[in-house]
Amino acid sequence: MSEYDLPLLNAILNGSAAVLLTFGYAAIRAKQVRLHKALMLTALAVSAMFLASYLYYHFAVRHGKETTYTGEWSRVFYGLLISHILLAIVTVPMALITARLALVGRFHRHKKLARWTLPIWLYVSVTGVIVYLFLRGLYPTG
Repeated sequence: MSEYDLPLLNAILNGSAAVLLTFGYAAIRAKQVRLHKALMLTALAVSAMFLASYLYYHFAVRHGKETTYTGEWSRVFYGLLISHILLAIVTVPMALITARLALVGRFHRHKKLARWTLPIWLYVSVTGVIVYLFLRGLYPTG
């Protein structure tokens, strides 16, 4: 694996986070608290690995050069990308605060915040994979 394979790794990490979040939600709905905790903390760790890999790729490998998409689906692509980036910025503190609330036993506040955090975090994880697919040619560039 080379540093140029990092976008694929990032997509895999994003997809894995989405799966972990989904299973974590299902676990808490089934009242499997320990499983929920393990899945959600793993999702947090996977997302942290994604963020580290993403930042390394864009700053150390690509030296800050922006990624462009010029295909016929560019309006859809950039709409997804902008919403993905803005919500990703919001997701980081939300996920950390949500996890901390649970870890310190403030479950009522955890549950209230998690109702917002989960769908946003899930959206960010799924759209991260979709952005990768756009850039890797699933949608033709013209």
